[in-house]
Amino acid sequence: MKPKNALFEPVKIGNLTSPNRLMINAMECCDSDEYGNPTEKTYERYTRLFEGQAGLVDLEAITVTYDSRGRKMQLSIEPHNEKALEKFVSELRKVNDKTIFIFQLTHSGELSHPDFSRRVCVKPLPGFGGDLLSEEEVDEILEKFVLAAKICHNVGGNGVDLKLSHGYLGSQLLRPYNDRQWKYGGSWENRSRFAFELIERVVKEVNDPDFLVGSKVSVWEGFPGGCGSASPTSSVMDLTESIDLVKGLEERGAHYILQSAGSPSITLALSQPDKKIPDYAYLHHTFSKTLKENLKPETIVMGSAYSIFRDGKNNLQAVKPEENTLLYWGDKNIREGVCDIVALGRQSFSDPYIPIKLMEGREDEIKWCTACDNCIELLIRQQNVGCTTYNRPYTEALRKIRQEEGKLKAKRT
Repeated sequence: MKPKNALFEPVKIGNLTSPNRLMINAMECCDSDEYGNPTEKTYERYTRLFEGQAGLVDLEAITVTYDSRGRKMQLSIEPHNEKALEKFVSELRKVNDKTIFIFQLTHSGELSHPDFSRRVCVKPLPGFGGDLLSEEEVDEILEKFVLAAKICHNVGGNGVDLKLSHGYLGSQLLRPYNDRQWKYGGSWENRSRFAFELIERVVKEVNDPDFLVGSKVSVWEGFPGGCGSASPTSSVMDLTESIDLVKGLEERGAHYILQSAGSPSITLALSQPDKKIPDYAYLHHTFSKTLKENLKPETIVMGSAYSIFRDGKNNLQAVKPEENTLLYWGDKNIREGVCDIVALGRQSFSDPYIPIKLMEGREDEIKWCTACDNCIELLIRQQNVGCTTYNRPYTEALRKIRQEEGKLKAKRT
């Protein structure tokens, strides 16, 4: 008899238990109202995800301040959002009360959009930059993160994902590139100060043993001076600091680490392997395994970059068809200690019901992500985000935007 796929087995995270090992990664969708509250579209998206019965859902990057944010219509977690978020969580619990629901807390830093917010930075990065943050301002931002975690707890969230990845402020502070001599830069002790003080504060001040605390981490950002680089100017991979980071988070109370890589504004294909470079997915396996080897068995490692594997119809070479799928690699990597949970991002756009379809053996019904990355184009253009392959309203929205842009270019020429 064929053994049950490890993806469908329960797993304990802190004091909570996920009913399976499939999770939904945090995916921004630009559909809040003008105050950063969930809208009808937000409800529709997450209702489908909760109906899909993933073991865990990570709420898209929700900003701790509307003063500096990357998306015009970005979800916000400030005191004025508390009632709306409480209703949001309550309604989703009615759909499915078994799925663990955590919030990814973020500050955009140098990725904040200057058209509608203040762009800030720890040290100007070529092509980005912004107002240089003072030590006092970073102290204030840390307070906003702690307050946001308390709000998450108050509204019924199961935990927080303190975002230290993908080029946002948390990773900007950690980079070797941040060699500015100040409280939060230069030495590793200073660059890791924000992350370590933040998790200590959240664990202490939320003070609930059933509230999960962890971080999404870009193990290697893939550009000189980025996280996982040997020096402020080196392109050589050196994971010493990334390993020290996750061990330090664990020592201070982290229940899990959500492994990632890259910085989408700079190294997009590394963050989410595409059809041209699907092989980057294997790097994520290496990064997950590295974290597992350096953390305690009870600290859960969630692996990323699995959407590209889909049903085996991808551009990966030198592998047998039956050993080239999401189900194969998820099962293999969990059983071999590469990761404990598999996180799905773009695939959740194309089919939010993929967990239940896989568990019920309905693979032929799955709408597989084609890795076209049109959803990313919508995000960059500050539009409502969804799958343009299977969801016609998003297809039409993107087509219209491209047409209008083409007309403007024609006028200029």
